[in-house]
Amino acid sequence: MTWIRTKPLPGAEETLRKAMEMQRALYPKEYSIPVAPGGDSIVQAHGMMPDALFHVFAGFGAMMSPDLPLSRAQHEMIATLVSVTNRCFY
Repeated sequence: MTWIRTKPLPGAEETLRKAMEMQRALYPKEYSIPVAPGGDSIVQAHGMMPDALFHVFAGFGAMMSPDLPLSRAQHEMIATLVSVTNRCFY
């Protein structure tokens, strides 16, 4: 596994904090609970480029919107199938 420098949210510059908060606001409420020690490691791996972090993860948040015609379960099934197809842990 490669090592990627991350910036922890506490003490991060305003640009990174704002990008993280804005993208988190788009995600389903269940995503606010960390599932692993350290929290948002995949998101934090993008912390060196806050603008890219926001756009990449906000895109996913928009695709999970409850305003879309698919149910939450259908969204999760699609996301899971894409992850499995790509052999991705996430």
